[in-house]
Amino acid sequence: MLPLGAEAAAELAATVAALNNRRPERPEDAPLPHLGPILQGVAERLENGRGFVLLRGLSLERLEAEMAVEAALLVLAAHLGTALPQDGDGTLVGRLAGPTAEAEAPARFHADPADAVGLFCLGQPREGGSITLVSAPALHNALLKADRTALAVLHAPLPHRAPEPGAEPRLLPVFSTTSGCFVGRYDREAMPETLPEPAQIAALAALDAAAAAPGQALSIPLHAGDLLLYNPQLVWKRVHAGEASAADAAERTLLRLWLATPFSRALPESFRAVFGEITAGATRGGVPAATKMVGG
Repeated sequence: MLPLGAEAAAELAATVAALNNRRPERPEDAPLPHLGPILQGVAERLENGRGFVLLRGLSLERLEAEMAVEAALLVLAAHLGTALPQDGDGTLVGRLAGPTAEAEAPARFHADPADAVGLFCLGQPREGGSITLVSAPALHNALLKADRTALAVLHAPLPHRAPEPGAEPRLLPVFSTTSGCFVGRYDREAMPETLPEPAQIAALAALDAAAAAPGQALSIPLHAGDLLLYNPQLVWKRVHAGEASAADAAERTLLRLWLATPFSRALPESFRAVFGEITAGATRGGVPAATKMVGG
């Protein structure tokens, strides 16, 4: 966790005002003398550190309109990489409602099609859900000790639904290594509910059990002004439902960024179907124009 004070928020607000509705694409388009070096350190931690960073206390009360807050997030995105479209309309800042206690089932771990994901907490009720993170390498190592049969299946291609009806399923591994770098991608929502092989079903059950083991995951309650950034090739996320709020209570709102980062690792050839490009440092991922998102 990196605490940010009023100086960082004021600098960001001043930069947004100076841009006058122009979207920056590079750090030099929106200079941040104080916050910029912090973001450089964040980028290093996302790719070569623990894979996640929580920037706490980025209070943006100066930016009264939500559109101005979105503009501020795009300034941060320009210092971390390239903001990616999250739907066929090209939306760069997604809006997510918080989970409710009435959810039929807990959300599964999944990976967004990006090198980094940012979740900014715009508003949070007093009693609300939390974000749970788990380390993909740690899960890999847990299965290496406990169930090598399951681990071998997770290194093999598993079927994922294609975005177009009637198209052949995509075949992607959960765990892989490319150019000496570990890659973990688990998108259970994009997989068929029933997999063709019993060994695949058993392997995913073993993975879910490992993720649910005590001490394996980290739950982070987000407060208004928090920005959580994580690398979905190294860290997986799920959302826990909170208590049902009163009818007049404020709902939790998260704003989401998907980023392609210049220091990203190479991806397996099979990931080309999701990311378009697999070369390290390439601008890749997101949702192509006029395409509907499948899964997480």
